[in-house]
Amino acid sequence: MLTRKQLDLLTFINDRVQRDGVPPSFDEMKEALDLRSKSGIHRLITALEERGFIRRLAHRARAIEIVKMPETGSRGAFVPDVIEGDAPETDGAPAPANTLPVSSHASDLPLMGRIAAGVPIEAISEVASHVSVPGTMLSGQGSHYALEVKGDSMIDAGINDGDIVVVRETASADNGDIVVALVEGHEATLKRFRRKGGMIALEAANPVYETRVFRDDQVQVQGRLVGLIRTY
Repeated sequence: MLTRKQLDLLTFINDRVQRDGVPPSFDEMKEALDLRSKSGIHRLITALEERGFIRRLAHRARAIEIVKMPETGSRGAFVPDVIEGDAPETDGAPAPANTLPVSSHASDLPLMGRIAAGVPIEAISEVASHVSVPGTMLSGQGSHYALEVKGDSMIDAGINDGDIVVVRETASADNGDIVVALVEGHEATLKRFRRKGGMIALEAANPVYETRVFRDDQVQVQGRLVGLIRTY
């Protein structure tokens, strides 16, 4: 799965190798993709290498080798699995890449701030900005919102520090759901939900963190995880 800019860069490098026998310089890549700094090119190159499309060769100038191109259709036209809607590149901010399938329609969701995947932090209720997400992430009825993950307590569930989670608002949850929970009215956390009688366990997905158990009246479910956006 490639973002649009990753595909654009891969195509540009491949075209230059076919034409000149050598890949373009980082400055030429930056100009071709209309980016403001070479740091954005470094991130795209790293993402393409991690996905197996290119290989960087040590101790050689412009040492980029094309390993493969996206699969082609029956008539030879590219039909890659491309994520639309790359975020604008900035000097310090990488572009987000969606980890779930993409629909033809995107929705802007309020990014409500940070949610703790670790020790609970103060709940954030004000909208910090908005983030565009594919429609296939928006499952079920009700409103959705996004939160930035802070901490590493859910890494074994595939949720990393800095990820953006998409949440469907709901006040109920089934055992095993990953939820946004408000603890004692003022602390919000992202954990796996378990109900045991009149108690609620909020489980981490990292053995470093202990499961925390609260009375039913101390925990308020505010939403259930339905999607994830990862930054590379």
